[in-house]
Amino acid sequence: MTPANLNSPSTAYQWYVIFVLLLAQMFSFLDRMIMGLLVGPIRESFAISDTQYSLLAGLAFSLFYAIMGLPLARIADSRNRRNLISIGIAVWSVMTAVCGLAKGFVSLFFARIGVGIGEATLGPAGYSMITDYFPRSSLARALSIYTLGVTFGSGLAYILGGAVVGYAQTLETLSLPIIGTTEGWQLTFFIVGLPGVLVAALMYFTVREPARKNIESHSAIPPISIVIEYVWQRRGAYLSHILGISIFVMVVYALNLWGPTYFIRTFGYSTAEAGFTFGIIMLLAGSTGLLLAGFIADAWTQKGTSDAYVRVILISIVGITPCAIALGFVNTPLTGIIAMSLAVFFSAFQGGIAGGTLQLMTPNRMRAQVMAVYLLAANLIGLGLGPTVVAATTDFVFGYDAAIGKSIALCAAVLCPMGGLLLWSGMNKIKHEIDSKAST
Repeated sequence: MTPANLNSPSTAYQWYVIFVLLLAQMFSFLDRMIMGLLVGPIRESFAISDTQYSLLAGLAFSLFYAIMGLPLARIADSRNRRNLISIGIAVWSVMTAVCGLAKGFVSLFFARIGVGIGEATLGPAGYSMITDYFPRSSLARALSIYTLGVTFGSGLAYILGGAVVGYAQTLETLSLPIIGTTEGWQLTFFIVGLPGVLVAALMYFTVREPARKNIESHSAIPPISIVIEYVWQRRGAYLSHILGISIFVMVVYALNLWGPTYFIRTFGYSTAEAGFTFGIIMLLAGSTGLLLAGFIADAWTQKGTSDAYVRVILISIVGITPCAIALGFVNTPLTGIIAMSLAVFFSAFQGGIAGGTLQLMTPNRMRAQVMAVYLLAANLIGLGLGPTVVAATTDFVFGYDAAIGKSIALCAAVLCPMGGLLLWSGMNKIKHEIDSKAST
């Protein structure tokens, strides 16, 4: 085994790294979820349907995010993860700004692909770094706080983005230096994208690459074929977890993307009002759910419950189901806000600990690659299909825009139990894998 690091980082520095990674995660979701506020303006500009828009917001991003995750994860398992993340932040930030230059469906589709490729660097490398920085007794809290970037980024995307979009919609066109004439909504991409370059610099110049834990000094990164074989031999544990979570997060991503639109179409909110309302929900309810899940999972783990992470996720699936279904039936703004807040609260539980479960199940030199496999499934299924399934249900089952709440309700009623049962079916095998790694 590798010797203990004589120059191990202080607790304060460990949490500083979490802060920088949180910023990266925040800008990642800020750039990713801003599409949830631009449904109306982009549909009008490009004359596209809800389903086509969901392809821009979901599939264009998630397809290459997922495909590029595996080769980038191999780099994360063998080389400097800090450098990989800093390059990725710069790429996705610039490509978000490029989205503001799009002149039609195709050019925006390819710009969103660029965002996805850049963001594919963060998940596998970030989880791997945190697992090497923190002991198991506080890992769930560290991962949950890191994942606060999801709720902070999404919340800010909707609050700030709503204000920008509300202002931009009052402008028919803008004339910008070098860029020339653009539509008002395109300004949003420039504002949320370019500041991320500063986060890339902060990552590169202030974060140190941690020493890798629990590896043989002569060990080398295994080829992807060995990783796949390892996972397949333990498919009862890995597939139930990866596919169960991926099906569940179809509902999570659908809520995140269509949440503002739900308030606009159901209760007549303006874009700015919907952005502010849903942003506050993400910041308060989502962040509370993330933190609570981390504290519960750590407390449960310290009492000897090795599969605590999975148990907490199952609780969240049970909790979110009636709340998401209620969105199709509430008829006042207040009850809509309450139902959405509870749904977002429970949806956030899985944010840090779903990936954390895989870190506990997997040998060090495979962690980033296995995480990339998980993110491939979670993004192709969850982000690629979740928003599109809701959009298609609205377009083809109910047939009118204001039915978005009923579409979310129907999808949640089917997908949440499906994902939960699949995850529950593999609990004993997941526990076995975690226990076996804890004993090495």
